[in-house]
Amino acid sequence: MPSTSAESVPAPVHRLVPSPAGRSHLVEQGTGPLVLLLHGFPESWYSWRRQLPALAAAGYRAVALDVRGYGRSSRPAAVDAYRMRELVEDNVAVVHALGEEGAVVIGHDWGANIAAGSALLRPDVFSAVGLLSVPYAPPGGPRPSEVFAGMAAGPEEFYVSYFQEPGRAEAEIEPDVRGWLAGFYAALSADTMPGPDAPDPHFVARGGRLRDRFPAGGTLPAWLDEAELDVYAGEFERTGLSGALARYRNMDRDWADLRAYHGAAIPQPSLFVGGSRDASTTWLAEAIEAYPKTLPGLVGSHVLDGAGHWIQQERADDVNRLLVEWLAAVAP
Repeated sequence: MPSTSAESVPAPVHRLVPSPAGRSHLVEQGTGPLVLLLHGFPESWYSWRRQLPALAAAGYRAVALDVRGYGRSSRPAAVDAYRMRELVEDNVAVVHALGEEGAVVIGHDWGANIAAGSALLRPDVFSAVGLLSVPYAPPGGPRPSEVFAGMAAGPEEFYVSYFQEPGRAEAEIEPDVRGWLAGFYAALSADTMPGPDAPDPHFVARGGRLRDRFPAGGTLPAWLDEAELDVYAGEFERTGLSGALARYRNMDRDWADLRAYHGAAIPQPSLFVGGSRDASTTWLAEAIEAYPKTLPGLVGSHVLDGAGHWIQQERADDVNRLLVEWLAAVAP
């Protein structure tokens, strides 16, 4: 795919398109093969702001979504409206609403899980899949709620279990969305995360709050300035957090819904990029080791030294280079 100069790339365009939930908000830049970008928690389409122009300049139609429950996309009230099958169908609807039959799908954090689910459930639509931060692990195994409950360490509770109870995390976050987001982003960024002797921010003391484990001092990570934080905070101050947190509250439903896919590999061409200081990558090292079986179409697997969780924002130049090189091989 021939690239163009940054000056000739058209400005990004915001659009609303129909989806099973009602509407999906997306930001589109460039022309060429369609590349769908899916964000994680607690983010929005804006987490791809540094990828949209780079992919557009490389000759792709880059489209970053607000996933169901976020931003200007629809936010159904029912918790079970956020199960994986529903989110996959949103992605299919976006592809078709854009006048395309297929797309490459790339996701970060929860978006990586949704991207993998999209490639798994709808291989007729999604021809290749890129995963950032969270490795692919096939559906199956023990019930997720039991796994995460078992990760509790004495008087501490794992954050995923904390997020699963409706209303609980909202009560912590929503009185001070901006401050909470700043602390959460800092806690998982390589340059601001707590040291090895500090309490792990992935755990919550019984009766405590997750923010009690955030770094003190309020320093923002290098990838995030005050104006960018305002964008994120403004979205969640308007929408609340329940739609975003509903993804955590459907893990057992997904486990049951995807029973027919237990152990299933994803054969399409794939890519993984993680950070050496990201627990989402390091805790799932065995999943990465299993890629010859679970991702037989793997084109590249990269763990960036010194990178944290927000990898496409922390290490935008490195991620852009890896994405463009991979796309040239799988979506020329």
